[in-house]
Amino acid sequence: MIVVLNHGVTQEQVQAVLDRLDREGFKVHLSKGDARTIIGVIGENTKTRLPGLALEAMPGVEKVVPILQPFKLAGRDFKPEDTVIQVGDLEIGGKQIQVAAGPCAVESREQLLEAARLVKKAGATILRGGAYKPRTSPYSFQGLEQEGLRFLAEAREETGLAIVTEATDPANLQLVAQYADIIQIGARNMQNFQLLKEAGKLNKPVLLKRGPSATIEEWILAAEYIMAAGNYQVIFCERGIRTFETYTRNTLDLSSVPLIKQLTHLPIFVDPSHGTGKWSLVPAMARAGIAAGADGLIVEVHPNPSEALSDGPQSLTPENFEVAMKEVKGVAHLLDKEVARLNK
Repeated sequence: MIVVLNHGVTQEQVQAVLDRLDREGFKVHLSKGDARTIIGVIGENTKTRLPGLALEAMPGVEKVVPILQPFKLAGRDFKPEDTVIQVGDLEIGGKQIQVAAGPCAVESREQLLEAARLVKKAGATILRGGAYKPRTSPYSFQGLEQEGLRFLAEAREETGLAIVTEATDPANLQLVAQYADIIQIGARNMQNFQLLKEAGKLNKPVLLKRGPSATIEEWILAAEYIMAAGNYQVIFCERGIRTFETYTRNTLDLSSVPLIKQLTHLPIFVDPSHGTGKWSLVPAMARAGIAAGADGLIVEVHPNPSEALSDGPQSLTPENFEVAMKEVKGVAHLLDKEVARLNK
């Protein structure tokens, strides 16, 4: 349920409604938009309990409206305006498109610093790189862990790029949060509910990748776990789903981009690298993702893809990434948007 407040409602009236709901044991989430202030009400049996409170008789309350979708906080019923997430000087979800790029895994200090310099030169604003790497095979490279996080922090200090890197379980979440500007929750962990709840306790943006077999509703409900715990800074990331197709690693579901935009107020990135698994398809799918309305991209770029310890076949060379960035800028321009650049 949502409580819609009158235009011009006073802070005292808002607080009175919040206090009333708190006394009744409801969780409340306040959303102040340009035109309206809305209170989201979460709890058991809201449909039967709220009418008995006669909230509409309270000063400042316009109406109480049920939310029909299973997701309450992520939906546009709760917040009609687009959410814009601030990461330092970067805005995610506004007119600018942010591009995160870098290697799948942090392999060494030299490799990461070289990659950071190259992707920044081509126009990326965020450096991606995995310090913790959940892998299908237990014998595959699992990441440098805290040492990798330190290399990421050094790359940020040198280049000014923001950092997005993955937390794989609640045990390493706090450590990752100390280093990362954006915490990634990977596809394998999209329904790791304890990790989602813990990420919801942080005051840090979360990039939530879609699970390989997840429906749109399941994906949004995963975001709802994070938001219900108090963190509204969620960025969706479409990275392909598992289908019967074998020519590509996954099937990149670009229809999810406008759907997420219609159903929720949260921003969305597209990952054309995991979405295809083939570097030659990445530039085209990057362009298509922006054309579909994505707020950003996350692309794998490696100084020497043939030597990469993970995901080499889907990683762009720096030269190919530079060409792809020029093409993406052209598409953004047609949509009256622009690809952001760092000031420093």
